[in-house]
Amino acid sequence: MRTRLLPLLIVLMAAVLLALGVPLAVSVAAAQQQGVIVDRIDDTARFAALAQFVTDTPSGSRSTAPDERLQTLHRELESYHDVYDIRAGVFYSDRSAMVNAPGDWFVPQQGVVRAAFEEALLSRRSHDPGQVWPWQRSRLVVASPVIRDGDVVAVVVTDSPTEQMRWRVLRGWALIAAGEIAAMLLAVGAALRLTGWVLRPVRILDATTHDIATGRLKSRVAVGSGPPELRRLTRSFNEMADNVEDVLEQQRAFVADASHQLRNPLSALLLRIELLSLELPEGNEEIASVRTEGKRLAQVLDDLLDLALAEHAETEARLTDIGALAEERVAAWTPTAEAKGVRLVGDCPPTTAWADAISLSSALDAVIDNAVKFTPEHGTVEVGVFAGGDTTTVQVTDTGPGLTDDELARMGDRFWRSGRHQNIKGSGLGLSITRALLAATGCSIAYGHHDPEGLRVTVTLPRHAPAAEPRQGLTER
Repeated sequence: MRTRLLPLLIVLMAAVLLALGVPLAVSVAAAQQQGVIVDRIDDTARFAALAQFVTDTPSGSRSTAPDERLQTLHRELESYHDVYDIRAGVFYSDRSAMVNAPGDWFVPQQGVVRAAFEEALLSRRSHDPGQVWPWQRSRLVVASPVIRDGDVVAVVVTDSPTEQMRWRVLRGWALIAAGEIAAMLLAVGAALRLTGWVLRPVRILDATTHDIATGRLKSRVAVGSGPPELRRLTRSFNEMADNVEDVLEQQRAFVADASHQLRNPLSALLLRIELLSLELPEGNEEIASVRTEGKRLAQVLDDLLDLALAEHAETEARLTDIGALAEERVAAWTPTAEAKGVRLVGDCPPTTAWADAISLSSALDAVIDNAVKFTPEHGTVEVGVFAGGDTTTVQVTDTGPGLTDDELARMGDRFWRSGRHQNIKGSGLGLSITRALLAATGCSIAYGHHDPEGLRVTVTLPRHAPAAEPRQGLTER
């Protein structure tokens, strides 16, 4: 969830910063150019004031006597060009020069300078030029009319380079970009803290839900930080987990108590059946059938009690030699297999994993017993131990009739047995007990087809120690 929420927040924050930064950058560029234009307007106004009193004219009757005002204006323009590298000149309406600096600069036939000159001839200052951006090499042209006795007698034109202005704009933009990056970093840090604060209770809830789903029913979530809604959700979750645990505990207690309480009257009933059989003719089929059903019922009650105890058992995983344990169970079941005419073999190299030795032994007993039971005479049951990656597996395969895909999906369900095997002794609880024993220590069991025929049962055990308990943010009742 964090990987989806965090990019969304970052995109929104970036959009906000861009919405603020772009207008600010535009205003910085506009302010820099406006400052330059104001300076040029002041300069052209000063030159126009000096040129206003120059008596020299562009006509052929121009006086040959030197005009001090003209000389002063010429010195001002040359100094202005030398210091600022700005081309400037005072031009008559026919575009001839009253004075200009540099001397070879004139009003061209067309272009921005000509447009500004023509506009100033209409007795108004030229319009502000368009915005010059840092990547443009444009020049700024400002023209002001020289008015004498209400008439425009000349035009002052300045043509300014923009390199320095564009560098100032770039520096301003760099400062804005640095500020935007700093603000973005702060926003990302705040978003990380915010998403962590909001999602941490969700992660803890998810971990606790997984623990409860895998059998650690006593796991609870510590009510700590987070939004008020998630704190209320945490309390509701803990209440729900308490109720679920109570219901399951009552169910297990009922099964255990019922199994235990029914065992005594059933034993008494079986004893009376045996006494009754003494008064009946030997070989009576009805009494033999009643005796068989009574023993089957006693086995079911024993298995129910074992299942209740397995689901409630407190086990602790330890580092165990799985190869040695599997080899021991193969040796224990070999006489039973031989008595049935089944070949039981084991390939159990030394390897370790984390498991409860007693629970794993009971689970392997149930799996091997099931394999031997359903394997026909002269068949083979193989037990193999394999280590790889983070797990160790124990595989038990047989050459029995096997199961269909639909039947494999129901393997391990309580009281379930294949319709083809109803006449074989059993209660249908053995694999359920096995699954409960393995789940208590973080192990698992899976079923599949064995080629060319038969069933493959795989018990998977972790090779690494389980994480330390309790986890941060979780509590154990």
